[in-house]
Amino acid sequence: MRNQSNDVILRMENIVKCYGSLIANDNVSLHLNRGEILAVIGENGAGKTTLMKVLYGLEHPDKGDIYLNEKKIQIHNAAQAIANGIGMVQQHFMLFDPFTVTENIVYGKEPKKGLFFDLKKANQTISELSRKFDLPLNPTTKIQGMPVGLRQRVEILKVLYQNADIIVFDEPTAVLTPQEVHELLNTMKRLAEAGKSIIIVTHKLNEVMEVADRAMVMRLGKHVAYRNIADTSIEELSFLMVGRHLVETEIPEISPGKDILRITDLCLTRDGAVPILDHISIHVNAGEIVGIAGVSGNGQSDLVQCIFGLQKADSGQILVNGKNVFNCPVKEVRHSGMAMIPEDRFIWGSAAQASIAETAIMGHYEKPSFSKKGFLNIRTIREFAGKLVKEFSVKADSIAQKTSSLSGGNAQKLIVAREIRQNTPILIACEPTRGIDIGAIQFVHDCLVEKRSEGAAVLLVSSELSEILKLSDRIYVIYEGKINGEFKRGNVSEEELGLLMVGSKKL
Repeated sequence: MRNQSNDVILRMENIVKCYGSLIANDNVSLHLNRGEILAVIGENGAGKTTLMKVLYGLEHPDKGDIYLNEKKIQIHNAAQAIANGIGMVQQHFMLFDPFTVTENIVYGKEPKKGLFFDLKKANQTISELSRKFDLPLNPTTKIQGMPVGLRQRVEILKVLYQNADIIVFDEPTAVLTPQEVHELLNTMKRLAEAGKSIIIVTHKLNEVMEVADRAMVMRLGKHVAYRNIADTSIEELSFLMVGRHLVETEIPEISPGKDILRITDLCLTRDGAVPILDHISIHVNAGEIVGIAGVSGNGQSDLVQCIFGLQKADSGQILVNGKNVFNCPVKEVRHSGMAMIPEDRFIWGSAAQASIAETAIMGHYEKPSFSKKGFLNIRTIREFAGKLVKEFSVKADSIAQKTSSLSGGNAQKLIVAREIRQNTPILIACEPTRGIDIGAIQFVHDCLVEKRSEGAAVLLVSSELSEILKLSDRIYVIYEGKINGEFKRGNVSEEELGLLMVGSKKL
């Protein structure tokens, strides 16, 4: 247990931020002690991300004040935040792949020798910084090909190079293996022991309990509670977040049926040489959830895109209910009986300028219930969209508003709702709960289990190993484009999966 300081380094007082009629932050106040790790938690739309954007200068509050060391400051942009010693490690890394570790870290603040960049001094500075905070990295290594955990380490060193005393971590463990999560949480503890003050925005309450000193709970744009971690529990924090007690999803034992999806010897190479998918063979039966566990970048995204017709494979076979859809157009794959929750809700799952109603039928607008002889049935579409918004608790003022106006979590819920409610015999669910809160996660899990109980086949691709282990009847591990293990429910631990995901031999 670290020695806690009562020295308040940061105060945000009565912050108000509105987007039209939506009040994202409603007189929210936050305080952070020196050397403390404060977790900011809450449902999607609770306002926690908006509050952090205000702190980092990415949003301007309509009302409220920020005090640093009891001195009132103004933060109008990220440069001013950095100048005040406030840094942010964002969920989506901002790195240049062709550059080295050093070049990425010092970019925009390069040491000079006369008029020229002093690379030798820069490498030396980064080496010293790396040793000081026990974040080992080779300064001359290029980012391209670097594992996710090391990329995040570069982002942390970038913030430390900028002399940040306050570091905000936004959903920092979303794509990490269990071993990398453990290393990151230990890094946070070391930073706090060195006098840095940490704010972590996360949905993962087990990590909050492990690393944080206090938790600030937000709901519907308001601060509802502070809790000392030593005096609370996951159950209490989840109740404060969602306003109700959550009941664990029950997964009944059922006998799987016939093959719905069978993939045999699927191969994909890049530039005709580098294997991306190396003779992948998997199958998913009716009434079965099959999970694919792997570190981001090991071929799972390419696998899903090849299955769904978004990318052409070199060779292999993809059977859906006995029909070969290998390298078929997306439209034909959908008509074969497949729905997909895409990995990226904004790149693959929606169009920013489309309305909620339009997003609710994307990919399915030709179905007889939505159109006839080339004309859309607007009334049916609106009813369907309204039903999805209500059933999946998508926070929106109107189904006519643009999808881009939704928070990331609410956009995710809308896309999940759209694909789950297509009643197809197979559903591919890629990162279905990424960026959504604990209450919504449970609801999505219940929906996937319901699909399974109805006899559908579900292929689950997730970087959340707890999700894979909880829901999957069988699990495949993918590493460098190959299947590195297959397990039935209960026959493998999270730690063992984590090792297989980074290349250990089959157990």
